[in-house]
Amino acid sequence: MARRKKVYEGKAKILYEGPEPGTLVQYFKDDATAFNAEKRATIEGKGVLNNRLSEFFMTGLNGVGVPTHFIRRINMREQLIRAVEIIPLEVVVRNVAAGSISKRLGIDEGTPLPRPIVEFYFKNDELGDPLVAEEHILAFGWATQQDLDDMVSLALRVNDFLSGLFLGVGIRLVDFKIEIGRIWDGDYMRLIVADEISPDSCRLWDIQTGKKLDKDVFRRDLGDLADAYTEVARRLGVMPQGPTGVTKPTLIN
Repeated sequence: MARRKKVYEGKAKILYEGPEPGTLVQYFKDDATAFNAEKRATIEGKGVLNNRLSEFFMTGLNGVGVPTHFIRRINMREQLIRAVEIIPLEVVVRNVAAGSISKRLGIDEGTPLPRPIVEFYFKNDELGDPLVAEEHILAFGWATQQDLDDMVSLALRVNDFLSGLFLGVGIRLVDFKIEIGRIWDGDYMRLIVADEISPDSCRLWDIQTGKKLDKDVFRRDLGDLADAYTEVARRLGVMPQGPTGVTKPTLIN
């Protein structure tokens, strides 16, 4: 097999050149990080679960007319995606107060918000991905006003789709993060959902018990992260084929 060229490596994924122009291969790692990678561990099977879950969500979004970069799954850890120009912003949609918004505004965690709130964070690990206002985005040229309008529209459509999907299996979608990229069809540019959608990028609580089924399990030492992600996959009917080789986390010093 020919050696593939690595294009980018992040905390949870590696991107390789794809088999055709305009494509990439996205590989899901078993690494788990929190607090801007200050806390790290290897969770065997996590990459398999996130690959399958992200495939499930992206396929569903494509099916309801929300464009994504997902083309097809290649194997248990890899998927073929469209190459996009990532806008350097994380788009967060919040339905329930949790995490940073509770700390910033003094709102009790678990308080339902009056409506979904869309926030933008500048993608910069060294700065800790700071919250930014639309004025910053426009002033520094990270996106245009039309881009922002389209990003909010995409984010709210994703929220509607995911909220209904999770509600049907007894899970509350507290909040989630997506990334959005630009693609060109000739001279026409449009925005699509990129990166991944998985328990790594969502806050998910059991509706009945409030049990956390997302990366907060790892952040707050609430149990086995692989068990939480497996529970999400089981409820959605997205269990991997065959064993994942899941074991207890191995801490990395």
